[in-house]
This record gives sequence, C-alpha cells and structure tokens, in this order.
Amino acid sequence: MSEYKSTKKRPTAIDLHKRLIAEVKTENPWYYEVSKCAPQQALRDLDRAFKNFLTIPKRGFPNFKKKGKKDSFYLEGSIKIIQGNYIKLPRIGIVKTYEILPSCRVKNVRISKRADNWYISFKYDYQPKPTPKERDVIGVDVGINTLATCSDGTKFANVKAYKQAKKRRTRYQRRVNKKELGSKNRAKAIKKLAKIHKKVADIRADALHKVTTWASFEPQHHCN
Repeated sequence: MSEYKSTKKRPTAIDLHKRLIAEVKTENPWYYEVSKCAPQQALRDLDRAFKNFLTIPKRGFPNFKKKGKKDSFYLEGSIKIIQGNYIKLPRIGIVKTYEILPSCRVKNVRISKRADNWYISFKYDYQPKPTPKERDVIGVDVGINTLATCSDGTKFANVKAYKQAKKRRTRYQRRVNKKELGSKNRAKAIKKLAKIHKKVADIRADALHKVTTWASFEPQHHCN
C-alpha cells in the first residue's frame, strides 16, 4: 500500500514475479524444487485482487493469505488421468483419488485443503443430457427452523445429524477461545474445529442436494 501511495502505480503480476526472483528465490533455494506454477498463479491472483481493490467500489485491500486457512495451490503442465481414480501431477507424481475421475484431457488443476482432506478440481468440457420435465414449476424456501418449505406445502425438516454437529461445533469453538494464542493446544483445537465445520457443511450440502433432486425430478405416474 505504501508503494502504491508513493508511485501511484499498481504492481502487476510481472513486477511481482521479478521481485519474487530477486528478493525471495535467491534466499530460499527450495523454491526451485517445487513447481513454478504455484507461485506464478498466486501472483496472478494477487494482481487481480489489487485491480479489484482499485477499480471496484467497496473492495477492500487484499488480505494476506495465512498458512492453515483456505490452503490451495495451482498446477499446470504434464497432467494425465490414469485408470479412473489416479491422476499424474507435475512434481508430485501419481495421486489416487477417492472418486472416479472423468476420462478427459486436463490442462491445469487447483488443489485445496479442507480440514485434513485434500481436494483436486479442474475444468473440462461436459455435454449435459436433457431430461424430461415431470412436474410443474415449484418454489422452494430454504429456512432456519425447517430445511426447506415448498410452494405445494411439502416440508423438509433439518437433518438430526446436522443439529448435533452444530452443537458440537459450538462446544469446540468455546474450547478454541479458551486456549492461549499461539500455543500447540490451540492449534490442535483449531484443527478439530475445522473438521466439525467441514462435517456441518457436508451434511447440509447433502441434505440440500436431496431436496433439489426431489424438486427437479418426480417419479412418473403410470396409469392402469
């Protein structure tokens, strides 16, 4: 921010990359042992964040990305899907995935971490198959007391496991607040809290998916 005030110029991704090589890589040789794509994409993301800050109203100054919060990195190059649930990544090698991957060409991937789990995401061309409409238009209101209320009167209650997980999340949040800042015990408590946050989000996402599937598809009525 101080540099921008003095020069009135926004640092571009190229400018930042030159500074990375001159000021950081020279003092940290391990940078050359990992893929160059990760820091380059991080600088492009920072460049876009600066641009948004200076051109879009009410956009705040870019925040420093702390280790352990929304960890992710970008890779491109020699990427290949092997045997359904294996993928070959640059520098890392062959990785086994939990789900079967589509048979397609992959140009780049973004790998992110949630709690103790790592996720890989990428774009590919997908041709959707149209499905016949089996119901009229229906409205769905997602609420707090009930998971969803439909315009035809159908109600979906909140999942019991979701309520239990939310209570556990509150308890673990209190434990984190009681731990000393910077201590190992606090780090452990934060790790446990992250797992609960993920569980709550996964339960709600699964429940919403079932509701939207029901709203989109209705079993056909057969006449005798």
